[in-house]
Amino acid sequence: MCAHNPPCPTAMAPDREAARPVAPRPEQGWSLLCNGVLVFEDTGELLPDGRIVAPHRPLALTVGSAA
Repeated sequence: MCAHNPPCPTAMAPDREAARPVAPRPEQGWSLLCNGVLVFEDTGELLPDGRIVAPHRPLALTVGSAA
């Protein structure tokens, strides 16, 4: 799908979220990337083959947590 040079990561690559948005819809909470991945504001993803990637936000550190 990607026509950029250098090409964006494929939908199956670990860094797939680095692909360029081609249809950003921040008011709806999602963006379509040029590799066909739908990325949601909660960091969940829908891959072109229909697989779902659960949200994967980093865990927030709480006050008083051990470092």
